[in-house]
Amino acid sequence: MSKINRRDALKSVVLMMGGTMVGANVILTGCAPEDKIEGLDFSSADLAYMDEIGEAIIPTTDTPGAKAAGIGTFMAMMVKDTYDKEQQETFINGLNSLKRDFKADVGKDFMKATVDERTAYLNELNRKAIEEFNSGNKTPAYIGMLKDLTVLGYFTSEIGATQALRYVETPGKYDPCMDYKKGDRAWAT
Repeated sequence: MSKINRRDALKSVVLMMGGTMVGANVILTGCAPEDKIEGLDFSSADLAYMDEIGEAIIPTTDTPGAKAAGIGTFMAMMVKDTYDKEQQETFINGLNSLKRDFKADVGKDFMKATVDERTAYLNELNRKAIEEFNSGNKTPAYIGMLKDLTVLGYFTSEIGATQALRYVETPGKYDPCMDYKKGDRAWAT
């Protein structure tokens, strides 16, 4: 089985999402935003923090989770290379807000919490964001960024595309009438 070309996989996913993802312009056109935070860098602690956020979104089950796919490194790369200054600030402020609010609400650091505690907290944040969006209020954009980056990074990683999805190297056999059995994994292209 040959290696997956991540750039082509990213383009496919962004096109399927209708180009709605933050930073989609860079992926589709190759043109990086001009107004970015100069010298933006993420520490190894930041990457570990983003890995744990990703793992709470896509946990390890019978397939490896987002942490195994190196989601923190992917998030950092996407934020540095594809987000403009305003989006970068929103993302960084969101990470800091999540860390601060989690400790205030749960009583411990995010990194010392259990996966269940992290997942429950992120699910509640997501529920509130959806509620706010549906009522016409502005929702915290960083929640959507974290989810988008986790899903995009995971399913375009080798782990996500070959272990969570079914992958057949293309060009492969075209079969327009494949049977679907409940529980089958989706196809990666």
